[in-house]
Amino acid sequence: MTDWLTDTRVSYDAVATAYADTVRDSLTADPYVRAALALFATLTGGDGPVADIGCGPGHVTAHLRASGVDAFGLDLSPGMIEVARRDHPGVRFEVGSMTRLELADASLSGLLAWWSLVHTPDEALPQILAGFHRVLRPGAPLAVGFHGGEGTRLKTEGYGGHPMHVYVHRRTAAEMTAHLREAGFTVEAELNLDPSTPTPSTVLFARR
Repeated sequence: MTDWLTDTRVSYDAVATAYADTVRDSLTADPYVRAALALFATLTGGDGPVADIGCGPGHVTAHLRASGVDAFGLDLSPGMIEVARRDHPGVRFEVGSMTRLELADASLSGLLAWWSLVHTPDEALPQILAGFHRVLRPGAPLAVGFHGGEGTRLKTEGYGGHPMHVYVHRRTAAEMTAHLREAGFTVEAELNLDPSTPTPSTVLFARR
């Protein structure tokens, strides 16, 4: 597990600025993702903190804040957190690992894992999802976005042509649903994005 975490941190430190430039206006261009985030914001009830785990450059965290959610961001990459703090002053961002959440039990009214599990190997998912379950309040929502499909590929070059070394894991909705249920979540809804393209994505909505 240490190797994939190190590879992820180093890779995203290298591409942090270029990645932020790439995704800065992505929500503006995608009404379905905005709608999914609006639904998630509603499900949190607006009562208590909400964590964006694997927040990257913080654009989604800031979008949630603008929607009235008490959101904060957590990311493994110090480079990403530096960019997030630069681009979104006044929003709380912290360096941390989803494998060891330093958050109190039942302290969150919602948790977002927005395409942040795509580099996580299957064997690490039970520990991570158990941590998500632990920090959420009973009945609080979890939204997970991920690359749909099957298979794993090694990504060696990223945004701006910078070198990376991360494995990208695709999962079917059925596979991710099974992982969530094993961790104690109830999966309530599934949203499929670009289902007929070579790069489909899925968002699952679940509750603790």
